Amino acid sequence: MRSPGVNEYLAMRLRPNRVPVMRQRWRRLGFLHWAIEPGAIKSLLPPGLELDTWEGLAYVGIVPFTIRGTRPPFLPAVPGVLSFHEVNVRTYVHHDGGEPGVWFFSLDAASRLAVWGARLTYKLPYFFARMSLAEQAGDVVTFRSRRADGEATFGCTYQPTEDVKPAAAGTLEFFLVERYLLYSWDGANLRSARVWHQPYPLQSGRVHHLSQDLLASAGISIPAGQAPLVHVAREVDVRIYRPELLRARRTVPANATTRT
Repeated sequence: MRSPGVNEYLAMRLRPNRVPVMRQRWRRLGFLHWAIEPGAIKSLLPPGLELDTWEGLAYVGIVPFTIRGTRPPFLPAVPGVLSFHEVNVRTYVHHDGGEPGVWFFSLDAASRLAVWGARLTYKLPYFFARMSLAEQAGDVVTFRSRRADGEATFGCTYQPTEDVKPAAAGTLEFFLVERYLLYSWDGANLRSARVWHQPYPLQSGRVHHLSQDLLASAGISIPAGQAPLVHVAREVDVRIYRPELLRARRTVPANATTRT
């Protein structure tokens, strides 16, 4: 099967010609990525999706950040209303050789309302977690999360190491972070949804004191001793669009995991 070309990635950055259902501000994003053999995670995908790879390798990522100002598109943000922290575990996929996007293995959020709404509307595997985010001088961010059931935790301190430089098309950085389409699976149907924002104000970064078992909880094992590739972004203003139903291309594999 063919893989998406540069123009297909760039097309995903175009603002959709329809009204969003929601706006948010995503702040203090950390992008932690590990290279992995495609065969290690291919069986974790739902029907209709294929792994998107870079130079023969797949990538899994953990992305902590905080959300502010969730609101309908034409109303002003109300301070403190639906503002919460989130951390997601992801990989990168495409649909029939096009439409490159994100597949989420899990998403943890510190808002029960957001967890309930995303599970119901977008069919995404959200979990409620208790989280904290602390900012220090030098753009240092310390993020901590523990799922309410105590089974998955994440703790990390991250900071930028270089000046802002938005990812250029055709680079690994672009492949990893410039993603504007998400997919979800409800056990019978594949869905997609678009988001839109200006390109990330990306910076290379580093982490300190990383500890996590989110990957293991998702059934993912990364190579021992491999340090993550790290990027950070301060803030983007995001528009989120209604999910759309896609037709599955094949039958459900026996080992597919259903999360609704």
